[in-house]
Amino acid sequence: MRKDEKSYHILIIEDNLGDNILIEEYLTENILNPKLIRADTFQSAKVLLENRSNSFDIIFLDLSLPDLSGEPLIVGVLNLAVDTPVVALTGFSDVDFSIKSLGLGISDYLLKDELTPIILYKSVIYAIQRRRFTDQIQKSEKRYSDLFQLSPLPMWVYDLETLHFLNINKAAISHYGYSDEEFLAMTILDIRPQEDAEYVLNLISDTRQGHKVSQKSVSRHKKKNGELIFVEVTINLLIFNGRDAVMVLVNDITERYNYVETIEKQNQTFREIAWIQSHVVRAPLARLLGLVNLLESEIPNVKEESLELIQHIKNSAFELDEIVRDISKKSEQIEPLDKNEI
Repeated sequence: MRKDEKSYHILIIEDNLGDNILIEEYLTENILNPKLIRADTFQSAKVLLENRSNSFDIIFLDLSLPDLSGEPLIVGVLNLAVDTPVVALTGFSDVDFSIKSLGLGISDYLLKDELTPIILYKSVIYAIQRRRFTDQIQKSEKRYSDLFQLSPLPMWVYDLETLHFLNINKAAISHYGYSDEEFLAMTILDIRPQEDAEYVLNLISDTRQGHKVSQKSVSRHKKKNGELIFVEVTINLLIFNGRDAVMVLVNDITERYNYVETIEKQNQTFREIAWIQSHVVRAPLARLLGLVNLLESEIPNVKEESLELIQHIKNSAFELDEIVRDISKKSEQIEPLDKNEI
């Protein structure tokens, strides 16, 4: 079988020389050139691990050393090993203690009597890969935490079943006025107006049933001081601490919303004015034109100067009529603003 050509740096903490020789032989059967260092006591291992120039890929630990053994030995080595995986080696089968050891942070628990070259090699590979995956998960969780907490926009995560807040960032605490403890004692219904509760519960029900729900919407939220705000909400489903949850990003658009509402009121007023001009002003204007036409046709011997004056009145009336028509046309082009699109 072809040997693994990677250069593994391995620390073997073992006081029994015979067991150490056997471990080294087993390792070299599957690894081409392992870098092996031995320590026969906890104190000698401590010196090696505290030396920052030493870097190990994995540590094999005999659980019975002359100066320390059992759980205190495991805890002591794990504290020194930091991010290096530790595999426990023992001559005694103790299921309860093996489970406890794994709970303390041991990567694997092997019986010396059952060791074979392939078992030892698999333990090396699995422990190193498991540590890498764990590091990746921890780094990913840290990036998530940093992005979550450093976001300038309010963000939170809530439980899809209970609707309780599970995590809240600093921006949400600052913007809404609730403390972290107060948020964690609340549900998302507590920051919504009471009249919106049924609508929210219907959306939650659709989400639980797997129905497609819009990821972005405009909602009303309530701050601790009772102030109602309009917010643009973006949601994403996720698993948080093993539970179905929803992550929410909030953008307060109250000022924009109020601005659009003001513009819409102004437009409505303009449409009303245009209607008055079109239907109320044009009626007397039409009567005025009728009277002017009557003057031209019914009054005999009208002087030329008077005819010119009448013509000026007609021209002004026609001009005013065109202005009113133009205003009416422009008012018809004004469309109501959609506040959900601001």
